[in-house]
Amino acid sequence: MAKIAALPIVGMVLAECAQAGLMIVSKAAMSTGMNMLIFVCYSNALAASVLLPTSLVFHRSTERPPITFSILCWFFLLGLLGFMAQLIGYAGINYSSPTLGTAMLNLVPAFTFVLAVIFRMEKIDGRSCSTLAKTLGTIVSISGAFIVTLYKGPPLLMTASVDLLSHNQLFLPQSNWVIGGMLLGLHCVVAAAWLIIQASVLKKYPAELIIVFYYCFFVAIQSVVVLWFVERDLSAWALNPRLRFFAVLYSGVFGSAFQVGVSTWCLNRTGPVFVSMFKPLGIVVAVVIGVIFLGDTFYLGSLIGAIVIVTGFYSVIWGKANEEKMDDEAGASSLTSKKQRVPLLQNIIDEI
Repeated sequence: MAKIAALPIVGMVLAECAQAGLMIVSKAAMSTGMNMLIFVCYSNALAASVLLPTSLVFHRSTERPPITFSILCWFFLLGLLGFMAQLIGYAGINYSSPTLGTAMLNLVPAFTFVLAVIFRMEKIDGRSCSTLAKTLGTIVSISGAFIVTLYKGPPLLMTASVDLLSHNQLFLPQSNWVIGGMLLGLHCVVAAAWLIIQASVLKKYPAELIIVFYYCFFVAIQSVVVLWFVERDLSAWALNPRLRFFAVLYSGVFGSAFQVGVSTWCLNRTGPVFVSMFKPLGIVVAVVIGVIFLGDTFYLGSLIGAIVIVTGFYSVIWGKANEEKMDDEAGASSLTSKKQRVPLLQNIIDEI
């Protein structure tokens, strides 16, 4: 029993390590001059080729609704939002650092709440502790994002030697922390919109891995279409140096297929709160790998901002979990009251 309980923990640790690793290898690949669009295209094409057989095997025993033109349109919309999110996110990492990218990822629940309120998918009740926690958590998270973007502060961790890449090669593009932070913030907004659309698609087509396959497939197709107009140099598609090939291989297999698959598996067995608890782990992983292997620098502003963002993150998650608990209790109470009323009604009928 203990072994079964430990599996989701191990799975989420590996998933967060894979997510942090994705940001680091993408930063390294783009620092060699690799086109971001080509990186997105290669990565999603590889992920789709891995997910196609995996999804068919995983969902072979489940009944699935037919894939209609309407469902395909929803898949295309998911791909379009995902294409935009990946492009903006990689650009943000290229301008800043993987550490900032992993810290900003914790803004996604807050922006999801904001978008849900804007589109009237969620109501604000000022007397509810859950609503208060989500609202304050959103404000705190966004405040942390401003701190980590606008204030770098003195360096806390840095290394003079780099084992994997030279420092000059890794930071070839001129770093602009503020632009990177703004792009990563925009990435979180688009990612939050993607999550809302995904939730709607899951209700129409409840097969997670098949949805992810079509998502990666359409992202790859959309990348090719855009590249046809913006990149006519065929030599740009070359995966030389080898670092580019390694980055694409890691991104497609571990960054997309493995990370999404394991997170989905853990989500189905433990719930969204348990999965969300491991998100801040990615910050630690990115700092350790970035400083030791890539010569990255960890600043005081990143530490303070990350702590503030994570505090707001947990506030939003707690508010959501408490809200779901209250809804479950209300549903159970309603069911109990119905069961209690049925015998009384039956006695009246018998007397008549």
